Amino acid sequence: MLLLGNQVIQLSTEAQNALIERYAPHAVKPPPYAKFSAKTPSCVITVYNSGKVMFQGQAAETEAAKWGTPVAKKVAATSMLPEGFSDWSVVGSDEVGKGDYFGPLVIVAAYVPKEKIELVKELGVKDSKLLSDPEIKRIARDLHVTISYQKATLHNPMYNKMQKTMTQGKMTAIAHNAALSALLDKLEEKPDAILIDQFAEKAVYYKHLSQERHIVKDDVYFSTKAEGLHVAVAAASILARAFFLKEMDKLSQTVGLTLPKGAGAKVDQAAATLIRRDGVDRLNGIAKVHFANTKKAIRLSELKR
Repeated sequence: MLLLGNQVIQLSTEAQNALIERYAPHAVKPPPYAKFSAKTPSCVITVYNSGKVMFQGQAAETEAAKWGTPVAKKVAATSMLPEGFSDWSVVGSDEVGKGDYFGPLVIVAAYVPKEKIELVKELGVKDSKLLSDPEIKRIARDLHVTISYQKATLHNPMYNKMQKTMTQGKMTAIAHNAALSALLDKLEEKPDAILIDQFAEKAVYYKHLSQERHIVKDDVYFSTKAEGLHVAVAAASILARAFFLKEMDKLSQTVGLTLPKGAGAKVDQAAATLIRRDGVDRLNGIAKVHFANTKKAIRLSELKR
């Protein structure tokens, strides 16, 4: 993997544990003086005994920003948002599944009006990385009957078709815009603002959307770590995660095999098992075939024939 970026942050023990749990499916042998290391398709994450966490790779800056502020340049996360933003009526937008080999890409836009902010918090909504899968599912059920939201799902066959002509970033931008457009169309009131959990620079995001017929542009803000800046983004993330988990369960039942999350060694083994049993074409309907896992799984399946 070509290492294009390097970010270092300092995390508390609790945050380290949450990070380790999140990237466990990608775990690899850690280097000396480190207690954990993981390798995703676009980033290497290393947790050192000192509490410092290093992110290296194409997605280093984006991934690091989900967990903390770089040690070398501390900047207030809320500096780019207006004062009092967390109390506004906001549509939040976030995606799940981008780093998972199996399963779709799910984007949810969720609207939390200011009068429901405290209620949504009472339901347990917070940074989804700090919640277990059962908690995610329980809270999502409550959100379903509490707030307005819209999801956009790129199932694997469509994802793989689109990936032949565009990057994952462009697909993600198109799906965010679709979810936001659909939600705004059905809302009876105009939100104060829209906050997108940033996965691309603003200019790049809108460049991705240049060919779309309708582009959501008014009162749109972008920020990394957006789950901590407004509860609407945290709610969107929880709903997206719940829908992703539901789709993973469906796919597992369809193929008769529990499909692991992430993009680590367990994923390679599961894909290899399916290739040996059903052939490599089986992956198109359940996996993001452009990931490096496909080639690894093919090699593993040939070794065990």
